[in-house]
Amino acid sequence: MSLTKSQFKQDFKRHLKDDLALDIDEASYFDMYKVLAGMVKSAYNQNWHHTWRSYDQQHKKQLYYFSIEFLPGRMLQSNLFNLGWLDIVKDGMKDLGVDFEKIVEQENDMALGNGGLGRLASSFMDALASDGFAGNGNGIRYKYGLFKQKFIDGYQVELPNNWLNEGNVWEERRETHSVMVRFGGQVFLKPQNGQLVPVYEGSQLIKAVPYDTGMVGYENGVVNTLRLWDAEIPEDEESKYRTIDDLRRVEDLTSVLYPDDSTEDGRRMRIRQEYFFVSAGLQSIINHYLKKYDQPLTKLDQYVAVHINDTHPSMAIAELMRLLMDEHGLSWEDAWKVTVNVMSYTNHTIMAEAMERWDINMMQQEVPRVLQIIQEIDRRFVLSLEGKYDQNFINRTRIIANNQVHMAHLAIIGSHSINGVAKLHTELLKKEVLHDFYRLYPERFNNKTNGVTLRRWMAIDNPRLAAILDQEIGTDWRENPLELEKLLKYRSNNKVLDQLIAAKQANKRDLAKFIKQQTGIEVSSKAIFDVQIKRLHAYKRQLLNLLRIVKLYQDLKANPNADIYPRVFIFGAKAAPSYQYAKAVIKCINEVANLVNNDPDIHDKLKVVFLENYNVSLADRIIPAADVSEQISLASKEASGTSNMKLMANGALTVATMDGANIEIHDYVGDDNIFTFGLSSQEVYRYYADNSYHASEYYENDPVIHRVVDAFVDGTIPNISMEGREIFESLVQYNGDQFFVLRDFESYLEAQDKVDQAYRNPKHWAQMSLINTANAGHFSSDLTIDRYVDDVWKLTPNK
Repeated sequence: MSLTKSQFKQDFKRHLKDDLALDIDEASYFDMYKVLAGMVKSAYNQNWHHTWRSYDQQHKKQLYYFSIEFLPGRMLQSNLFNLGWLDIVKDGMKDLGVDFEKIVEQENDMALGNGGLGRLASSFMDALASDGFAGNGNGIRYKYGLFKQKFIDGYQVELPNNWLNEGNVWEERRETHSVMVRFGGQVFLKPQNGQLVPVYEGSQLIKAVPYDTGMVGYENGVVNTLRLWDAEIPEDEESKYRTIDDLRRVEDLTSVLYPDDSTEDGRRMRIRQEYFFVSAGLQSIINHYLKKYDQPLTKLDQYVAVHINDTHPSMAIAELMRLLMDEHGLSWEDAWKVTVNVMSYTNHTIMAEAMERWDINMMQQEVPRVLQIIQEIDRRFVLSLEGKYDQNFINRTRIIANNQVHMAHLAIIGSHSINGVAKLHTELLKKEVLHDFYRLYPERFNNKTNGVTLRRWMAIDNPRLAAILDQEIGTDWRENPLELEKLLKYRSNNKVLDQLIAAKQANKRDLAKFIKQQTGIEVSSKAIFDVQIKRLHAYKRQLLNLLRIVKLYQDLKANPNADIYPRVFIFGAKAAPSYQYAKAVIKCINEVANLVNNDPDIHDKLKVVFLENYNVSLADRIIPAADVSEQISLASKEASGTSNMKLMANGALTVATMDGANIEIHDYVGDDNIFTFGLSSQEVYRYYADNSYHASEYYENDPVIHRVVDAFVDGTIPNISMEGREIFESLVQYNGDQFFVLRDFESYLEAQDKVDQAYRNPKHWAQMSLINTANAGHFSSDLTIDRYVDDVWKLTPNK
């Protein structure tokens, strides 16, 4: 879709006048954002319509990606880039005397996700459209989403994130595609015409209203759809919602992401949320299929693929059975065959406690018919195993056990494909976590290593790096990410290495300026920028990073002239509101930051910056400026990771345990271009098997560890009397340190010493950085989607 700079300037000024009756010198930056976003949307709306039409006319098989999270970040620049307009608009705004960056800043991040799960889902939406495949998203339109994080006295405080306060220019409300979702009451099965028909009593209907957002493909005219559902009271059901509590119960259904599951009300709300978007999405799919495809529902799997992103949408299996049988008259056998062939499932965790289990009585109260169907799936599954496997095996694999519904078991039994998200993760699923199911269904298990949207994280977020790439290897890497490997021939080219060094320094200066504006902390762009940005969780081991910072601080206090290369430690992370331990770690990081940053004895050799309210837009700023990427989870705990991929693409060097996709990054870049340390997954599982790890031995026998850990309780770090004690006890008490922080500490220090020495040779560091960027194409979501399309979903590209 061609656009000239002069045409853009003329159209922009005209729209300001026509839409808002303003000239440029009268308009606010928010006014200009609204107008520019409206122009972009108008530009792709026709392609959006044509994309729908072409899928229907060609009877394309379509994917529907069901995810509790989507995390697209700001969309203005991404949409401009994919339309091919970004540079034109930037230049045009400059001519008009307008600061384009200030326009970009007016857009709120869509608060639809928490971290890697939601960002992955959005990366897949971009890749599906850019690769020309019929792929749709299905999720919830959260009014507040995840909380807005604020630090007060070092503590995380959760504030409402009212991202929809000014509306959302990118979405379209599709009132005519609304459906009804039923909750609660009782269900009886009544014989009718030789079939059992459900009869509902005392249930309530909630109106699910879809809001569609266009997913613009990269310069190919394809615009797919992300459909998000909001909850409303149906007009003819208003009499059933008599009290304010009844009204709030409906409104709260789509208010926040991840209600607090430490309370019964929170768990109940999670069940309702998960069923709400699953039921609405499947009803919408079937309605569209029957209207457009003129095929019996027994052939649904030939035209529809539904992908379950983690366990949250697992009720899709039982709900599709309900719709096929109760609403459309299919037999159990026909409905089950269709359901298994339609459904596929990605597992995103190794930790059993993270796999959802819901109380059977709560499900009975909230989704009684769905529970009946799950009970029948479970009964038939058990029956199919009797006489073939022992009772212990059956009990371990059945869906309902100990008065709980195991959602991962439902997803596995009801899907034709189960995949992990990194080679190690998939192997651990097969050999350890889901080994029983692998014995049952070996043909269903496969690996699909995660990927990231390189166009966003490199071309949009790091234009300095992108300009070097475009100049030296051409622009084809934007569509064919493996073209980045051409950069390897420049690893000894001093001119290119100098350009990479200069680009990184400029990015670091930009981030240093932002840090000063946001926190008042002054940092030097000449220091190593050491970055750990991810969800705050004990297994991700932000604490290991913090212990090293305390050790460095103690070293400098003992010897202010110690030969330590200046380093800026940058954190970005949110802790779940009910996750007290993670919040204690945040408090300790912030207090260590106050201590280090204000101690004149340190001479600015160390700085600690914890940027609050980490989100995609903050990542957009941090990642291009990072020198070091902290990927230090305990081996066997991180399913994949995606920040590791984004950071390596931008030339950061990884400090890594052999966990998740770190292993595959290591395989591509080689031993000399990554800093590995720590236990292997095999060693971790050996410790589990023989129960031989005792953290207290490391504390008692290693004077360095002893001194560092004591700092949390001996007054070295002020204002953490409770939190410091909690951290201390979690590490040294009997059977403490479940993530082997003290066991890996010495190895971690050794790896970081290598980082310190390597950074002192700028050309060598630039070579290592170049090698990481050159190999990042292997971790593009475009390639990940191609593997899903070929192996699981069986889609063909749009013509």
